Amino acid sequence: MLFAALGMLLSNCNKSLLNTSPNDRYVESNFWESEAAAQAALAGCYGVLTSTGMYGGVATPLFEETASPNAYNYDNSEGFNFIAEGLQSASSSGIIPDRWKACYTGIGRCNTFLVKVGEVAMDDALKSRMKGEAYFLRALYYFTLQNYYGDVPLVLDPPDRATQTNLPGTAREEVVAKIYSDLDSAAAILPLKFTGGDAGRATKGAALALKARVSLFEASPLFNAGNDNSRWQKAADDAKTVMDLTAAGYGLYANYRNLFLPQNENNKEVIFDVQFIYPDLGNSFDLIDKQYNTNAPLLDMADAYEMNNGLPITDPASGFDPANPYKDRDPRLYQTIVYPGDTFMTVKVTPTRFAITGYGLKKYSIYDKGAPPAGMSDLKGGQSETNYIILRYADILLMYAEAKNEAGGPDASIYDAINLVRERAGMPDIATTYTQAELRDIIRHERRVEFAGEGTYYNDIRRWKTAEQVLNATIYKYDGSAIETRKFLPERDYWWPIPQTQLDLNPGLVQNKGY
Repeated sequence: MLFAALGMLLSNCNKSLLNTSPNDRYVESNFWESEAAAQAALAGCYGVLTSTGMYGGVATPLFEETASPNAYNYDNSEGFNFIAEGLQSASSSGIIPDRWKACYTGIGRCNTFLVKVGEVAMDDALKSRMKGEAYFLRALYYFTLQNYYGDVPLVLDPPDRATQTNLPGTAREEVVAKIYSDLDSAAAILPLKFTGGDAGRATKGAALALKARVSLFEASPLFNAGNDNSRWQKAADDAKTVMDLTAAGYGLYANYRNLFLPQNENNKEVIFDVQFIYPDLGNSFDLIDKQYNTNAPLLDMADAYEMNNGLPITDPASGFDPANPYKDRDPRLYQTIVYPGDTFMTVKVTPTRFAITGYGLKKYSIYDKGAPPAGMSDLKGGQSETNYIILRYADILLMYAEAKNEAGGPDASIYDAINLVRERAGMPDIATTYTQAELRDIIRHERRVEFAGEGTYYNDIRRWKTAEQVLNATIYKYDGSAIETRKFLPERDYWWPIPQTQLDLNPGLVQNKGY
């Protein structure tokens, strides 16, 4: 009766009344009327970064590590263990549909912002800067999308069901060209730094650093089947541009362990990160590291750390002692992994403390050997607020080293970049006598240990096209006992399937090969 009466009332209303925007809530017609509304819309563009499909949810970046040979996800959180086992499909739940949805949510918000912000009466310089941030974010979402799914629809207009429900995938190369265009637009507009409450916004350096990452991927074997050497040179040049951006003040933070603690956020190594704050929005990084162990490091990861003299543990001259396997190792092992015999939260670690593999992870957690710092806890509703770093200066150095080596072979600048990262870690410099192939292996090893636990290694082994070797393997606990044997189909698994839900919604999409 209520709905019928309401319908009769509306049918008798004057047309002009029906066309009046409501004043008790925001709708499209009355939202874009103030600077505050524009700021809120831009915050929504950033907000997608904290979603489960991107870098937030419970602990998505920590789970992504488990799709690689570095870690194991025993309860298949967000479907990452299915990916590690080669069991993913178009109907999989978790990260495969979540990432697609998150990326297009972010893209839709950025598209709307870039079109609608022009209607807002506000300072032109501020409006221009905000558009630069939206360009950066749209580029980041499209970079993520094409990196996992390949050809995806390139949509540059606000969401419109009438025109966007039957769009075919755009050639990946065309999407990448738009990513470059957006990043160039962003870099031309954005400032070098933000301070105070604006810390964490995209900067000129963030746009240039993301451009370097895009170029590195485009030069790598998965994306550069013809081994076009000019792509490697472009990647090296793009990374060098960030290294030469001295006014931004980038550099390596002195203490590797402390780099990932909340009290040191927005330090000079951080180029762009995802800002978390409790109670508005937190994550479960602390809880996962301390308790759930759904990102349990594997023996292969622990064995990857060299001795502190720079020799691998397999070298007879290294001094490695199987009876005391964690003695005199690369200091990053102690600052990243919790191992049997270690001390964690004032208690000696037994093999059952982290029962899944015997190892725990401390990176991106406030927890370490002692009690948690005063006033800091993950018990605020089970949430913590450590920011997740998407782009940091150590990555730029190793991007440069990798690309420069591939473009022309070893030179002094490559050794300098690698050794800066090693010196910060407390490791000896590498010799300057290696061949290009030998240095390639060194750089890949350095990336693995420097970024262990950060969710980057899965994409490294994809772009290097080494996943078919390292993921077709048995994984082991700390004591050498087997957990499972993983599978990776090279003709299929370098790309994720387009989610079945999206295929059902959009008949213009074509599924990736093998799914």
